[in-house]
Amino acid sequence: MEDFLREYLPILVFLGVAIGLGLVLILAAVIVAVRNPDPEKVSAYECGFNAFDDARMKFDVRFYLVSILFIIFDLEIAFLFPWAVGFKEMSDVGFWSMMVFLGVLTAGFAYEWKKGAMEWQ
Repeated sequence: MEDFLREYLPILVFLGVAIGLGLVLILAAVIVAVRNPDPEKVSAYECGFNAFDDARMKFDVRFYLVSILFIIFDLEIAFLFPWAVGFKEMSDVGFWSMMVFLGVLTAGFAYEWKKGAMEWQ
């Protein structure tokens, strides 16, 4: 039974440290927190523009266009990481298929840039 409990000792130590650190951080936030924030600090701010009352109010859609473009290019660039990890063992087909992928990605980025999708006026 003693060996069984000894195996769980690291878990209990980790749990104790986690709970202790959580309590210390919560208490530090309570002690150090600003008591009288200005109205600008507590105002609602979300998605690049101030919050509005009416859901039918018109707003600029370019924010969503830029965010969608960022997500698309960010996800496509994420394909480079596994490709780079396996680069040493890669055949010529793998190399040139990635070059075609990057060419299409660059052409799409140039097209969006030329059309002004990245401009914020």
